[in-house]
Amino acid sequence: MLDFRSIETFLWVVKLGSFRGAAQRLNTTQPAISQRIAQLEREMGVKLLNRDHRVASPTPSGRQMMVYAEKLIGLRAQMMAEIGDASAMRGVMRLGVAETIVHTWLPRLVKSVNEIYPNLSLEIEVDITPNLTARLLAQEIELAFVVGPLSASGVHNRVLADYPIGFLASPSLGLGKGPLTPAQLARFPIITFPRKTKPYEVVREVFDRPELPPIRLHASASLATVIHMAIEGLGIAVIPDAIVENELADGRLQLLDTDLAIAPLTFTASWLASPDVVAVERVAELARQIAQSSLAVDAPALARH
Repeated sequence: MLDFRSIETFLWVVKLGSFRGAAQRLNTTQPAISQRIAQLEREMGVKLLNRDHRVASPTPSGRQMMVYAEKLIGLRAQMMAEIGDASAMRGVMRLGVAETIVHTWLPRLVKSVNEIYPNLSLEIEVDITPNLTARLLAQEIELAFVVGPLSASGVHNRVLADYPIGFLASPSLGLGKGPLTPAQLARFPIITFPRKTKPYEVVREVFDRPELPPIRLHASASLATVIHMAIEGLGIAVIPDAIVENELADGRLQLLDTDLAIAPLTFTASWLASPDVVAVERVAELARQIAQSSLAVDAPALARH
C-alpha cells in the first residue's frame, strides 16, 4: 500500500536531482531514501528513476508519477492546514535571515512559532541577501527574509516591511547641529553593509560625485561590528534606524540631519513554488504581521531622536 512518506521522498529526489539532497531536505539518511524509492517502485511495478552519473532523473513513468505526487502532497498539506490542529504542523523549516531582521524582530517570530506551531523546528542561517538568494534557489533553505523582492523564476514574495536608512554617528564626532552637506559627511569614513549587497552599492553611488573627495567606505557583514565601530567614533554608519533603537535612546548614537536621501530597504519573505508550502506560507504571513507591528511600535520612538 502506497504511503505519503514514499511519495514525498520521490517528489524531493526528482526536485533536487539527488538522493543526498532529498535526505537533507527530509532530515534523514541516503540509505533511508534509497529504501523508500525501492519500495515505491516495487509497489508501482515500474522503474521511476534513472540513477546515472550521480543524478537522479525521472523515467517516463516517473514524470507521470510526479504529476500525481505534487497533487497528493499539496492536498495533504492543505488538509492538515485547514482541518488539523496547529500542532500537526511538524518537521524542520530551514530559514535564511538577513542580519537586519536579526537585530529587529526575529526573536519575536521564533517565540511566536514556538507557541503556535510547537512541533515545527526552525534551522536559522544568517547571511547577506545574495548568498541567501543562491541558497533558496538551490533549495538549501525553504524560506528567506531578504532585501527584495526576488525576481527569479518560481519565487514567491511577500513584503514584510520597509526600513528607512539613516546616517548615524557617535556624539563624540560633533555632528549633531544643523543639516549636514554631503561634503561634510564625506570627511568621515562611511561604515555600512558588505560588498555585493544592494545597500553597499547605493551608499557608494550616493557619494560618487565629482565635487566630493573619494570616500573611505568600510564594509562589514556583521551589523554588530558596524554599530560598534560607529559608537567608537570610527565613522558614520549608514544602516536602518530601527536596528539601533537602544543606542539612540541611551545617547551612544545620534541620527544625523542631512539632505541626502537613500531609499528605504524593502524586506520580503521569499520562497520557491512547491506543492508542500503551506507551512512556509503560514510562517511568512506570521513574519509579515510581526514586522508590521514592530514598525508601528518603533516609529514613535525613532521620531523622538
